[in-house]
Amino acid sequence: MKIATTSLLIAAAFSSANALPVMAAANDKPAQANNVMTKAKANAAANLKVDYQKFSLANGLEVIFHVDRSDPVVAVNLTAHVGSAREKAGRTGFAHLFEHLLFLESENLGKGGLDKMTARIGGSGANGSTSQDRTNYLQTVPKDALEKMIWAEADKLGWFINTVTDQVLAKEKQVVKNEKRQSVDNNPYGHTSYVIDKALYPADHPYNWQVIGSLEDLQNATVDDVKEFFRRWYVPNNVTLVIAGDFDTAQAKKWVEKYFGEIKRGEEIKPIAKRAGFVKETVKLYHEDNFARVPALTMVWPAVEQLHADSYALDVLSEYLSRGKKAPFYKVLVEDKKLTSNVSIGNRTSEVAGQFMLSVRAFDGKSLDEVAAAVTEAFAKFEKEGIAEKDLNRIKAGQETQFYNSLSSVLGKSSQLAEYNYLTGNPGFVEQDIKNILAVTPADVMRVYEKYIKGKNYVATSFVPKGKVAVALSGSTKAEVVEEKIVQGAEDAVDPSINATYTKTPSKIARATEPAYGAAAEVKLPTVWNDKLKNGLRVYGIQNAEVPLVQFEILIDGGLLLEDINKVGVANLMARMMTQGTAKKTPQELEEAIQQLGASINVNARTEDIRITVNTLARNYAATLALVEEILLEPRWDEKEFSLLKQSVLSQIRQQDANPNMLAAIAYSKLIYGNENIRSRNILGSAETVNAINIEDLKAYYSKNLSPSVARMHVVGALPKASISHSLSELAKKWQAKKVDLPAPMKAANLSTAKVYFVDVPDAKQSVLQIGYPALAATDKDFYAATVMNYILGGGGFASRLTQQLREGKGYTYGIRSGFSGSRSVGDFSISSGVRSNVTLESAQLIKQILQDYAVTYSDADLATTKSFLIKSNARAFETFSAKLGMLENISKYDWTANYVKEREQIVKTMTLEQIKALSQKYLDPNKMIWLVVGDAKTQLLRMKELGFGEPVLLSK
Repeated sequence: MKIATTSLLIAAAFSSANALPVMAAANDKPAQANNVMTKAKANAAANLKVDYQKFSLANGLEVIFHVDRSDPVVAVNLTAHVGSAREKAGRTGFAHLFEHLLFLESENLGKGGLDKMTARIGGSGANGSTSQDRTNYLQTVPKDALEKMIWAEADKLGWFINTVTDQVLAKEKQVVKNEKRQSVDNNPYGHTSYVIDKALYPADHPYNWQVIGSLEDLQNATVDDVKEFFRRWYVPNNVTLVIAGDFDTAQAKKWVEKYFGEIKRGEEIKPIAKRAGFVKETVKLYHEDNFARVPALTMVWPAVEQLHADSYALDVLSEYLSRGKKAPFYKVLVEDKKLTSNVSIGNRTSEVAGQFMLSVRAFDGKSLDEVAAAVTEAFAKFEKEGIAEKDLNRIKAGQETQFYNSLSSVLGKSSQLAEYNYLTGNPGFVEQDIKNILAVTPADVMRVYEKYIKGKNYVATSFVPKGKVAVALSGSTKAEVVEEKIVQGAEDAVDPSINATYTKTPSKIARATEPAYGAAAEVKLPTVWNDKLKNGLRVYGIQNAEVPLVQFEILIDGGLLLEDINKVGVANLMARMMTQGTAKKTPQELEEAIQQLGASINVNARTEDIRITVNTLARNYAATLALVEEILLEPRWDEKEFSLLKQSVLSQIRQQDANPNMLAAIAYSKLIYGNENIRSRNILGSAETVNAINIEDLKAYYSKNLSPSVARMHVVGALPKASISHSLSELAKKWQAKKVDLPAPMKAANLSTAKVYFVDVPDAKQSVLQIGYPALAATDKDFYAATVMNYILGGGGFASRLTQQLREGKGYTYGIRSGFSGSRSVGDFSISSGVRSNVTLESAQLIKQILQDYAVTYSDADLATTKSFLIKSNARAFETFSAKLGMLENISKYDWTANYVKEREQIVKTMTLEQIKALSQKYLDPNKMIWLVVGDAKTQLLRMKELGFGEPVLLSK
């Protein structure tokens, strides 16, 4: 057994980027120059390292350990080096199908498999994903459950395939089909990748088909096909197991050997040869999209595979061309031609091949010929101007911050290590990867443009609204897109609960008994500090030095609630305008100043607040804060930017009109809150209200409502309280407090009877269900107890009844959830899902039945599962930056103590069966809920009367 121990000196590899000067504008304060780091200082700051140990079992399983004791959790990541590229023609979608099947059952885990165990052990939720090249299974669990996870993952690999029956396969086919309907068929522009890949890759190329496969191939799959695929690809010598977190490596190694060691090695697996896409001559295709409301042009060039020497320069090229106000495509298509609000360009790389993709959603009424002409002009602008060293450096600075963000959790680290291992055989390839990023020169960027893009053949797709073929790119031919026809009663009923009969796979050890827990994981609550500035701004922080980052946010209460109900959209436009330059900096200068720091600064409006969110390297915190102060206190109010933003918002509203999920959200808010309540409004506004807004409305909102007296700041990162508090002295002086009148918290408005409402989306492949009523405020004494009660109903993922019955039992949906939301004002209880169109009524009936039966059927076992999950999951409650920021927000918003998690734990521990039943009867009455359906009215509207809540009401969009 070969063992190697290596140190991954990640941050040190960034030393050249760290040494890059931060370019300050001429009118910046001289003090900001102090934030420019010399190379020596940069290297001193570059002290993050990821240690890993790698070894292989005799059967070929490659195992990687990384120890991180910052939280009492462990991430377990099993990555099989098989994706859709390994499938056969006529049997597409198998790799993704396996991602689903492996969660369901194995010989020793039993029915419900890893999902049921996850609920008991307090895991983050067993999850997985499939790409063209690999399938991974991963989750974070409290460290006392590590042996259980190793046992379970081994069971999936060696003791799974016998449990797959015809009924199990039939049901999971329906689940996967629902996923395809939700993400592709019922989604605007959802078929774009399918059309592109068919044209970009020859029929025998492994990237010619989609990861999710075709519905026909899935339907034709047999159990024998499934077993053949599994036995070929799910073998130890094609799998990487990564364990990252707080654990004993010697003990973990023994467990890995014990549970995985006897699984037999498979046949030798040869790598797929690198093979770029090929376009003999430029291909132009169009598709009339049932859900599109504006035309979209996508252009794709064949490019290089992941980690290819040229991929790094292509990454820089894609970002430089489209990101930011200096970008050639922004200048030409957004500013000059006013054809769109955004151009997206990306270098998409996979193991075998890559593609350089440009995508534009044009404004309504614009032709895609105009867009294509502007694309040519933008490329010509780039050819003439090239890319400056300064611009290259700001892109590299952003890449450094993004890299650290990817390592801020043990799950992120496990994924990084697994990916490098299956691609190169070396988890430590990260060092070379970063060197390759930093080695890119302006000449490299121009070289790859000329080699892969300039004058080269490409695939262009025009996705246009129904009946608007005239706006498609000239010379386009109709794309072949297979549209599913939903037929009532077409699917056979399945019963996946039937137990499979088989001879158990032998084992040298007693596998039938689940391993015991290890030593209990001690929950580490972060140490919270707080401060209050002289202007009234309250500051809350957590010091966290795992990565050299600082994330902070400033929340200013108000948001949508302070708008005029007849002119909604002001708060959103005002927030977005705040990053469009300052009194001292043009929009482009501000953007470049932020990017040179490797930072991001965003301002967003929400229902109850305006939120400034910031992510920056710790060494650049002071310079980033100075920019935040400038944005907050010295807005520019640029008329040109305001005009562009209005046009962008109007296009966004237009696109929402065809998105079933957005239609459901907008209609549901109006039904829940009532038309006269500001909370019922779309925060973007409507076309009518946005058109009526002028820049003076934004200035008035800003002057009246943005005050430190109603603001809170939350800071998490690698700096102590003293540094943060000292840095805020200027903000305390300059940002003067004023009185802001916030509306009183909203009380509950009881619904006396249930009613069905319907929004028509002709030919929808799925129906979106949104069910609920105004329920509780987060400050209500019953709120957390009701959340505990809801865990088994629909808050517990695969442990929930809604998921078990609608997805796992019937195959009606890809996903379904329920939950209580609220703040100081009353929020709603809601159930939401996308279901197959032809079982819309059946899905609603089953949900109704589950609600009616919940109090009666809730058991002691359900309560035990709930308690185990909610208590044990606290071990991982505050691992990530975002989780810590969420904790600070709860403390600042509701005046909770820093110990509120432990206080909630006591509520869970003392919860009784009688309390759960009483809460269920009080808060889960289906006869007092709104039942909203967004789907195909011609086939589903009249059927909904059978739900028993009277005639359905057809709403206008």
